[in-house]
Amino acid sequence: MEQVRLGIIGIGGMGSNHVRSILEGKVPEIKLTAVADIREDRREWARKELFPDVAIYGEGKELIESGSCDAVLVATPHYLHPELVIYALEHGLHAISEKPAGVYTKQVREMNEVAEKSDRVFAIMFNQRTNCVYRKMHDMIASGELGQIKRVNWIITDWYRTQSYYDAADWKATWDGEGGGVLLNQCPHQLDLIQWLCGMPVRVRAFCHEAKWHDIEVEDDVTAYLEYENGATGVFVTTTADTPGTNRLEITLEMGKLVCENNKLLLYRLSENERTFCKTSKEGFAQPGCTLEEVETDGQNEQHVGVLKAFAARILHGTPLVADGTEGIRGLTLSNAMHLSSWLDQMVEIPFDEELFLQELNKKRATSRKKTASGVVFDTTGTY
Repeated sequence: MEQVRLGIIGIGGMGSNHVRSILEGKVPEIKLTAVADIREDRREWARKELFPDVAIYGEGKELIESGSCDAVLVATPHYLHPELVIYALEHGLHAISEKPAGVYTKQVREMNEVAEKSDRVFAIMFNQRTNCVYRKMHDMIASGELGQIKRVNWIITDWYRTQSYYDAADWKATWDGEGGGVLLNQCPHQLDLIQWLCGMPVRVRAFCHEAKWHDIEVEDDVTAYLEYENGATGVFVTTTADTPGTNRLEITLEMGKLVCENNKLLLYRLSENERTFCKTSKEGFAQPGCTLEEVETDGQNEQHVGVLKAFAARILHGTPLVADGTEGIRGLTLSNAMHLSSWLDQMVEIPFDEELFLQELNKKRATSRKKTASGVVFDTTGTY
């Protein structure tokens, strides 16, 4: 096999973006052979733009059963991600899922169990892991050169969205259609990155404000507090209503502080371990010496294309993925814990009661309103 024959299920904003990347030759080891979408207007778009070179189906499972693909990319509304991945794996196809892995961890855990038993490749579209800045942060923290993490603060508010964005799709920003707001739609990448860099917290207290700034059902403004096993703490702040927004990640460690902002990585490096200095210094107001440097990276940031290249290479050559699909449950665990904390108005331990979360989510779904979509498909290029 020289190329992986790929089918894309869901050709809305993100799905059509992947279509363009492949047709433009950005992923040489992938050939687009099929697409599927339940919406007639998107199938009509495909007939005009892709037919006859690409087969067009109305249902994802029909595409999976067609024999036209070696692998599928699932870019549907979130609730369908685990269902379609499971169906693909059980039918002998490799699978890659758009983020998030799903809406609730119980469902994703079932998907992961199927994946673990399968010999097919399963990946997830955590394209921010290709960013040279985050990769460098990960390597520096994992090496231990900066000591243990003491604190993490992430203000990620450059997700500004207008009302028309939410009105474009009938499933978007509803409990029954999407299962959440900014935590499930915009922030799965950051929730994945914060656990990739810092590990999983052991408890969370969150305040998720629903419909605060938009005419929607779900959260569009979140402030969360995190506690870690070693005593480290964190704050995570996000919204889709701030403009201009901020994207500033600070990780304070025993030997200094990493600051990621404006695509640059700064290191405030201490001359000695802060814990040692605190215990041994005879001066009440003294501080260890500190130097500031901009950390050099390799400059590579392939985003979605990089994830797709790695997915194809894993299938064809057995080389590493950007992110194994089973890792998607970790960031989802964080968003589920934040939702549950806000709904119950209390601190939530991790792991939490998955059945309780599902019960609370289903209460929201039971009163979810039905929307009429505008049908607009926005170009997502440059929005991630």
